[in-house]
Amino acid sequence: MSLGVLDTPISGLKVVQRHPRGDTRGFLARLFDASDLAACGWTGPVAQVNHTYTAQAGTLRGMHYQLPPFAEMKLVSCIRGVVWDVAIDLRQGSPTFLQWHAERLSADNGRALLIPEGFAHGFQTLSDDVEMLYCHSAPYAPQAEAGLHFQEARVGISWPALPTLVSERDQQHPRLDAAYSGVAL
Repeated sequence: MSLGVLDTPISGLKVVQRHPRGDTRGFLARLFDASDLAACGWTGPVAQVNHTYTAQAGTLRGMHYQLPPFAEMKLVSCIRGVVWDVAIDLRQGSPTFLQWHAERLSADNGRALLIPEGFAHGFQTLSDDVEMLYCHSAPYAPQAEAGLHFQEARVGISWPALPTLVSERDQQHPRLDAAYSGVAL
């Protein structure tokens, strides 16, 4: 029951495909497999697992990241509902700097996004009653938290709909100035 790992156009950013096994009782799906994900750069243990619930379709959360030395990899799964999940490459010197990639994640399609260090992450809910599960390679460090405005013009994310709900915190994330050169890892 290994995980399938697919490349995206952005180096290091991967789509992880779960292969659930089911019968008349239901199913079993592996969410994390250290041996499969080690080949993608996940080098240590899962330091933290977070579970979020979002009630309303159209809600936008993001774009969040942690600065070094607390930068983290994330494995992001949707375990209920549907989201448009987005990662932005903020790695200094990356050939795909400020490029973004999105995947439709749902409980039904069994996809997850493996997001390397140096990426901002966020999502928009496409259904009501969404639950997300995050595996983090490093614990949350409030002194290292950072964010990027979800409508940053230099990135130009194409959200599937106008957001209906965005937290005050996420609305206040900064926009990039011309001198921004990324996250040095």
